[in-house]
Amino acid sequence: MSELRRYTGGCHCGAVKYIVHAPQELEIVECNCSICLKKQNHHFIVPESQFTLLQGAEQLSEYTFNTHKARHLFCKVCGVQSFYRPRSNPDGVGVMPHCLDEQDSLTYTGKLTFNGRDWEQSMEQRGDELAKMSSKSDG
Repeated sequence: MSELRRYTGGCHCGAVKYIVHAPQELEIVECNCSICLKKQNHHFIVPESQFTLLQGAEQLSEYTFNTHKARHLFCKVCGVQSFYRPRSNPDGVGVMPHCLDEQDSLTYTGKLTFNGRDWEQSMEQRGDELAKMSSKSDG
């Protein structure tokens, strides 16, 4: 695992703010399930322990559907989803890189395409890759 960097981020209006520790080079997950496709939910996943919500818990509105496992969280004021709790990684946090404050210094290593329309089969095929994203690694 590469060295972690501290990023800050949040919603558009500033009601929701967080700190996330993630690699310098981010691998983005692009899912095509019904909600991710409509809102272009490109994100990277980190372990829960690497994410700290600084403010705005009371400003978050939650949306779930189908299995009600993924927790899509939106700012009640501006409507931006800057992070969420993914179904694929219940021990992690999906963070939207476009909601980080350090836009000029972001580097992407690639994109993991996930077929969320056929979630169960995709988890069989790519679940190990996703699981690594929210597990802490020593090294």
